[in-house]
Amino acid sequence: MDRLNELWPELWKSALETLYMTSFALVLGGVLGLAIGVVLYVTRPGGLAENRAVAVVANLAVNFFRPIPFVLFVAVAQPFARFVVGTGIGTTAGAFMIGLAAAFAIGRIVEQHLVSVSPGVIEAARSMGAGPWRILFTVAIPESLGPLILGYTFIVVALIDMTAMAGLIGGGGLGAFAQIYGFRQFEPVVMWTAIVLIVVFVHLVQLLGTRLARKVMRR
Repeated sequence: MDRLNELWPELWKSALETLYMTSFALVLGGVLGLAIGVVLYVTRPGGLAENRAVAVVANLAVNFFRPIPFVLFVAVAQPFARFVVGTGIGTTAGAFMIGLAAAFAIGRIVEQHLVSVSPGVIEAARSMGAGPWRILFTVAIPESLGPLILGYTFIVVALIDMTAMAGLIGGGGLGAFAQIYGFRQFEPVVMWTAIVLIVVFVHLVQLLGTRLARKVMRR
């Protein structure tokens, strides 16, 4: 406990780093993933703006990058992170790479939930003269909003998990704190304190996402 008392400032700093990386990655990955998912949805066979060439390229990109383990993705994306954010190490670089990795998974989740919208609803909008983009933004996305919120909630939980690996590139966060000050220094109390904080973050995110999705789906 004495060691934990000494590390309280570092613990809260690490907690803030985890929240920063998760928020940064969610915004970046969420926006890119939504764009990828929309492209996959509208260009698929029978989609709102069917385009075989674009659909093939988008699917190849998602299927290529999505299965890469994050530990290896860090090595692949580090030069790109250095080009975009100016550094390949540190908290911001870690958050950038987490968001980039998450974008491909989010894209597939968005596509799957948009595809699940009833074809009858889409056809009804078409019969009233709505164009592809109007159908997308006024019918498809609103109809799938509840499941999309749950999908994004799942991704946020995964992002929190991924921040633990950001320590590989000096990203900090609770995962790095638990490894450096807990596991490597044989301080189980320190390690478990960081783990409990991570679990609390995950629980709060899951609770908020579930309640928000339930409220949206009741409309």
